Order: sequence, then C-alpha cells, then structure tokens
Amino acid sequence: MLEAYKRILVAIDGSNQSEKAFKEAIEIAKRNNATVFLTRIINDVELTTSAYAFSRLLKDEKQNIEEDMDDKVKTAQQAGVNNIERIVEIGSPKEMIGMDLPQEHAIDLIVIGSTGKGAIAQALVGATTSFVVNHAPCNVMVIK
Repeated sequence: MLEAYKRILVAIDGSNQSEKAFKEAIEIAKRNNATVFLTRIINDVELTTSAYAFSRLLKDEKQNIEEDMDDKVKTAQQAGVNNIERIVEIGSPKEMIGMDLPQEHAIDLIVIGSTGKGAIAQALVGATTSFVVNHAPCNVMVIK
C-alpha cells in the first residue's frame, strides 16, 4: 500500500456491498489510524413530492439511519477505530459522495460498494459508483 490514508469516506445504504465496504473501510482505518466519515445520503429523487408524505418519510428514514449508524459506530469502536464522523445528507448520492463531501472534508479515500440498494440504483446498476470513480478528487476503492 503506497498511501497512508487518513480521511476515509465510506458510503452506506444498507446493501450487502455497502456492508462489505464498511468492513473494508474499518480495516483500512485501523492500519492507518484514520478518521472514518460514515456517510448516508438520502436520495431526494426517491422521496415523494407531497410535503406531508415527504416530511413523514424523511423522519422515518432519519430514525432508521441514526439507529444503523449507532450500530456501525459501536462496531467500529469495538474494532479499534475511534475517530468516526457521521454524515447524513439529502441530495444526489453520486454528486455528494463523488465530489461535494470529498472536497468539503479533505477525503483521501472513498470506499463504496459496486451496487446500491435503492430502487432507482437497482435499475441503473452501479450508476452512483461509476460516477464516483470518474469524478472523485481522490482514490476510490470499489467493493464487490
């Protein structure tokens, strides 16, 4: 390994590939004493346009995400990684993971699954990952 990664962004969405990406990111962080940016982007395209339904869906989604992140933080801490930052945003996952967040947080490695969980992501297999690989300002590790 040529790089000593210090700021690792890992994209999670509940899919099998993102779980594998999370585990890989934890191992890399342990070897490098790095900070892990545990990231979940709520895809605004997949939310409904009804204001009431939007707020209700968003509230439920945020609660589920917080519970999942709590579990992941515990797992990371048990593995010996204590420098963990949570990022939960609403927007375009591919743009936020591939461009915005790496620049905002000086990320030097993105770890991402090869495919995602969302309905739209299933139809466009690997569209987010492909975008991230082609647009990220740092190295990207794709997990199968």
